[in-house]
Amino acid sequence: MLGIGQARVLGAADSRAVRRVLAIDPVESVLVGSRMTDGGIDPRQLGGKLWGFGGMHLESICLSGANLIPIQAGRTAVRSYAELALQEGRRCSSIVGDSSAVHQLWDILEEHWGLARAIRWHQPLMSTAQPSLVTPDPGVRLATSADFAVLFPAAVAMFNEEIGISPMGADGGASYRRRVHELIEQQRCYLRIDDGRVSFKAELGAVAGGVTQIQGVWVDPALRGQGLGRRGTGAVVDHSLQRGASVVSLYVNDFNVAAQKAYTAIGFRTVGEFASVLF
Repeated sequence: MLGIGQARVLGAADSRAVRRVLAIDPVESVLVGSRMTDGGIDPRQLGGKLWGFGGMHLESICLSGANLIPIQAGRTAVRSYAELALQEGRRCSSIVGDSSAVHQLWDILEEHWGLARAIRWHQPLMSTAQPSLVTPDPGVRLATSADFAVLFPAAVAMFNEEIGISPMGADGGASYRRRVHELIEQQRCYLRIDDGRVSFKAELGAVAGGVTQIQGVWVDPALRGQGLGRRGTGAVVDHSLQRGASVVSLYVNDFNVAAQKAYTAIGFRTVGEFASVLF
């Protein structure tokens, strides 16, 4: 054991303090803030436990669920979260968040949790508060339930390409189907359809604190290099701002140079760096 012992499991009484931490950097914290918007701190709704560091005056929080996500976590907080993670054993499919905190967590946990499937140390965190600088694609629209049959294969292809494994899993894809249905119902899934096939898709994976985070951007491989991703993402940015977002964000792998150029052309600027450890 590490012996830090300063982190604790948070409850409903901590909600106000948690929101103060989330408000320090809403772009960094939107992944956790979105979970709270949907379900508060109740673990059954949040999808995991919320840990806090700093006594009555919280300095940092960490979501421990399907993902391990540290927020505003300095070195001492990270060591304290690592202690709790070691006590509980690995339950997450990834560690994701501020690059420095993820590095420090993995330095401690790697010895106990074993090899990761993939590690992406440098993922620029980008944001924009302005309409797209490129002409948005007028063919991009919100998906409806009637689009599910044509959308789902594209969503699976995106997941395979981005995460490196199939989302179908032991349940035959039931949980992933529910997730796609949920995004459609919440009006957080965008697409363009040409000749009965999805040519572009993206989703608003997290929404909280005036920030919308775009995830799952995908273009049909046969149509890449034609600007569909750039114009499509520009349309999602504009629509998000029109729907009330103050800031639109995303994070991207550093080796995806084409995507970074497209996002920069749209108007995104780098505001931080994420890292992901995938299991």
